[in-house]
Amino acid sequence: MSKPLAPQPGSTDPSVIRNFCIIAHIDHGKSTLADRMLQLTEVVDERSARAQYLDRMDIERERGITIKSQAVRMPWTARSGDEAGRTYVLNMIDTPGHVDFTYEVSRSLEACEAAVLLVDAAQGIEAQTLANLYLALGADLHIIPVLNKIDLPGAEPEKYAAELAGIIGCDPEDVLRVSAKTGEGVVELLDEIVRQTPPPVGVADAPPRALIFDSVYDTYRGVVTYVRVVDGKLTHRDRIKMMSTGAVHEMLEVGVISPEPIKSQEIGVGEVGYLITGVKEVRQSRVGDTVTSQTHGATEPLGGYKHPNPMVFAGLYPIDGDDYPTLREALDKLQLNDAALTYEPETSGALGFGFRCGFLGLLHMEIVRERLEREFNLDLISTTPNAVYEVTLDDGTHLTVTNPSEFPSGKIAEVREPVVRATILSPSDYIGTIMELCQAKRGQLQGMDYLSEDRVEMRYVLPLAEIVFDFFDNLKSRTKGYASLDYEPTGDQAADLVKVDVLLHGDTVDAFSAIVHKDAAYNYGVALVSKLKELIPRQQFEVPIQAAIGSRVIARETIRAIRKDVLAKCYGGDISRKRKLLEKQKEGKKRMKMVGRVEVPQEAFIAALSTGESGGKDKK
Repeated sequence: MSKPLAPQPGSTDPSVIRNFCIIAHIDHGKSTLADRMLQLTEVVDERSARAQYLDRMDIERERGITIKSQAVRMPWTARSGDEAGRTYVLNMIDTPGHVDFTYEVSRSLEACEAAVLLVDAAQGIEAQTLANLYLALGADLHIIPVLNKIDLPGAEPEKYAAELAGIIGCDPEDVLRVSAKTGEGVVELLDEIVRQTPPPVGVADAPPRALIFDSVYDTYRGVVTYVRVVDGKLTHRDRIKMMSTGAVHEMLEVGVISPEPIKSQEIGVGEVGYLITGVKEVRQSRVGDTVTSQTHGATEPLGGYKHPNPMVFAGLYPIDGDDYPTLREALDKLQLNDAALTYEPETSGALGFGFRCGFLGLLHMEIVRERLEREFNLDLISTTPNAVYEVTLDDGTHLTVTNPSEFPSGKIAEVREPVVRATILSPSDYIGTIMELCQAKRGQLQGMDYLSEDRVEMRYVLPLAEIVFDFFDNLKSRTKGYASLDYEPTGDQAADLVKVDVLLHGDTVDAFSAIVHKDAAYNYGVALVSKLKELIPRQQFEVPIQAAIGSRVIARETIRAIRKDVLAKCYGGDISRKRKLLEKQKEGKKRMKMVGRVEVPQEAFIAALSTGESGGKDKK
C-alpha cells in the first residue's frame, strides 16, 4: 500500500486537521497505543521503530512512565464512513499519567479539541485518570472513551465499559475496545477520532496568535518552542513578538514534528508545530505565552495557564561546592523543559550553597534530581522534603516557612499547614485498611461512593506533610497495589506542629531539622538520633547526639570516644605510673572536647536525608 501524502504544513485546510491527546493512568498503555498509531500512519518506518517511541528520555524508558508530553503529526486516510478515502492530519499529544505531572497534561489539553480517555480493561478507571478526565471536561474537550488491553485473559470489557459510560454519560456501546499491543481496533479508533474530533476554529487572515504549550533547550540551536496556532499563520523569517515579555525575535526555522522535526515555510490555523529563534536566554520563551508578529500583531493575548503552586519543597545542594554555578545553569535549562519547577538560592551551615526547589510532588522531585544528575553530570544531596507553613506569632506577625530552619523560636500563636483533597479508588475489600491508614495520617473522611459493586471511591482531606513521605507506598502495600491516589490542594488548617532540631556536640545541624506534628515528634527524634549514631564515625572524644524541641531534649544517643591505648608500653610495674598516664589522657580528652568540632561525612548526610525519599519510589 502506498503511503498517504499528507497535506503540507501551512497549506493545510483547518477542516482536515484533528488535534487530540491521550489521557490515562500510568501503565494503561498510552505510549504503546501511540506506537501503534505511528506504525499505522507510517510516519515511523519499521527500521527505526522501537517500543515507547515517543518516550525520549532514558528515565522514561527505564521506569516505563511518561514524564514529558510529546506532540506528533500523522497523516491518516479514513477507511470507513462518510470520510473514507480522504486524508486527514492528526496532531496527537501523548501526555503523562502521574499526578505529579498534571501540569504537563493541563498544558497539552489547551492545544487540543478532543481527548482519548484510555482505560485498562483489566483494571478499570483509576483516580488519576478521573482527575485528568475532569481537567479535559473543564477545558471543554470532546471525550472519546476507549478500553485498552482487551486481549488480556483478565480483561472485563463489559463491566468497565458500563463503569466508564456511567462516569462520562454515554452508552456502554459507545466505548471503543482496542488492544494497543496487538493492534486490534486501532484502525477503527483512528477513524472515530477523525469522525468525532471537531476541526480547529480560527481566523486565517487575522493577525497571527499562537499559544506556547511547551519548550525544550537544545545545546546547539537554543530554545525550541512548541506552539499551537490559533489565528493567522507564522512564516519562516518573520519577526515574532512574545506578548508577555515584549521580546522580539527572528524565526530561523518553523516546522512540524512528525515525529522528527520537518521544516516548512509556514504553519497555519489549527496546526501544532515548533519555532526556533536561536535564543539562548531560556526565560524569553515562557510556556503559556502568546506569540504574534512584530508588525500588525495581535493586541489580545490568548488565555495562558494557571501557574501551578509547588506542593513540596526540598533543598538541592552540590556535593562539590565548585559545582554551584553549574547547578544554577542546569536548573535554568531544566525549568524551560519543566515549567512546574521553581527554585531560589539558599545557604545551609552544614551543606553550603544550594537551592530551595519547589516540586509538584515526591516523584516530581525524584525525577528532577535524577535528570540534573544525568543530563548535567552533577552529584547532589537533597534535604528532607517538606510543605509550606503559615506561622502567626503572639505579636501578630505572619511568616511563611518553606524551610525548617526558618521556623521561628519565639512564642507562636498558630501554625497553619496545607491540606489536600485526596481521592482514593480501590476494590471494596480494602476499605478498612485504607481508613486505618488515613486516620493514622490525621485524615478526615469526606465521603464514599461505590462506582460498581466491588469498586469504591473514597474522598479524604489529609495534611500534605503526611502524604509527602511514605503514604503512597503504604497505600500500595496495604491494598496489594490495587488502590490509586490522586490529590489536589484545598487550603490549609491549624495544626499542633513543632520543629525538631538535631544537636551534635551541642551545635544545631540545620540540614537535619524538620517540622513534625507534636504527637509524632518523639518517634521522629528517636529514629533520627539512632540512625545518626550508626552513620557518624567515632571521634577522639565523646559526642552526644540530641533531638530537641526548642530547649527541651526529647532523645539522646552518645557516640563513644576512640581511646588510644596509652598503657601499651607499661609491662608490670607500679600502678601509680599507669594511673598517671590515664589521668594525663583524661585531661587531654577534656581539652579536646572543649575545642573539638564533629566532622560529619557527606555519606552520613546522604544516608540520613534519604529517609524521606522512599515516598516517590516506584510510584506507579
